[in-house]
Amino acid sequence: AASDVYKRQDIMKTFSYTVMEELGIHARPAGMLAKTAKTFESEIVLEKSGRSVNVTKLMALMTMGVKCGDTVTVKISGPDEESAAEVIEKFFNENL
Repeated sequence: AASDVYKRQDIMKTFSYTVMEELGIHARPAGMLAKTAKTFESEIVLEKSGRSVNVTKLMALMTMGVKCGDTVTVKISGPDEESAAEVIEKFFNENL
């Protein structure tokens, strides 16, 4: 069973995060997040309330209307998903 879990994680990295930034994901952190995400080959998707956007698309990210207290799910899949997940999760913890 442990190897099945490992295989599943191998396909995609996922984490949930509750936004603490009082302005939510507004222009400055959204821009920083998009710029950070563009440094990876993996696709990085943010999901909230059944909607999802690629975080490299700044305008799409801002139209999600993520506010303080909202919980979002981030899904990362691709060749460098391990390092991308680490960096993106750290970004959320430090900036949002």
